[in-house]
Amino acid sequence: MRKDIKIPEVKNVFVAAVREYNKDFRTYDWNVYLINEGVEPLETVLIVSEGRDDKDVTAKMRHSLKLLPVKSYAKIEFMEEGVLKLNNYFNVTYFIDDILYDKQFEFPAFSVIEDNAVDLPVMQAEGVLAR
Repeated sequence: MRKDIKIPEVKNVFVAAVREYNKDFRTYDWNVYLINEGVEPLETVLIVSEGRDDKDVTAKMRHSLKLLPVKSYAKIEFMEEGVLKLNNYFNVTYFIDDILYDKQFEFPAFSVIEDNAVDLPVMQAEGVLAR
């Protein structure tokens, strides 16, 4: 039974943290984005995020997008400085042509720093890619 379930591999979809200037508070903040570099739109996107380590756990945050077009991106959430010391997980589930895709992306503790920034696909920005 279980061997009959085919789980497709997630390709060309990324989660990235980007350091951006917040005009209202005059601070530089980390914001998390979902990036679709693929050739198909992502439909009914569900994202559940959580930070945790051996002794601390954040509340789960839930986000949804009806559609993420081809070669586009969407802001998911702001990452408060206090959660950067935790392992941060982003479970992303979506449909492409009625096929369900699912992947857990992770920012390991202390990995969201400017030294780890790279050029991001689709976005004209640098950021840290989750693995």
